[in-house]
Amino acid sequence: MSAATMALLLLGALPGPGLAQVSDTALNRTSPALVKYGKWVGLVAAVGMGIKASDTHHDADRAYSRLQDYCDLDHTRCNQSSNGSYLDPVAERYYQSSLRSDRRARAWLLSGEVTVLATAGLFVWELTRPKRPPRNIPFAPEFRVAPGQARFGLRATF
Repeated sequence: MSAATMALLLLGALPGPGLAQVSDTALNRTSPALVKYGKWVGLVAAVGMGIKASDTHHDADRAYSRLQDYCDLDHTRCNQSSNGSYLDPVAERYYQSSLRSDRRARAWLLSGEVTVLATAGLFVWELTRPKRPPRNIPFAPEFRVAPGQARFGLRATF
């Protein structure tokens, strides 16, 4: 199960707002739910992709180390043909395994980087959205500064 799927399942299991919270939250929210929660899912997914890229890179390193160990025992095993492939099928299999793991690690890393950029965009977008105060605050102090004067007042909403 991928990290993104796990995060979506966890978000789905969270309890929703209570009845008293619904009206105020619905009036105050300026970000769609996709942005509000999607940024966190994106962040979890990016971290998961980074971990997967690291694991796959270590797999490539292990495959290449096996090739080096195999060649160190007998150097004739690592003779190469004119096109660069190994003549020994075992050495060639180790090398191809290393290349495959490197390509997968690169794909995971690039996917994680794109996800980080998209997630950062969601964070910035939500932070720059205008916020309205909740409507259930009956008394709100007001303070205004104009040239040569300062005004302080109290507003009551019924």
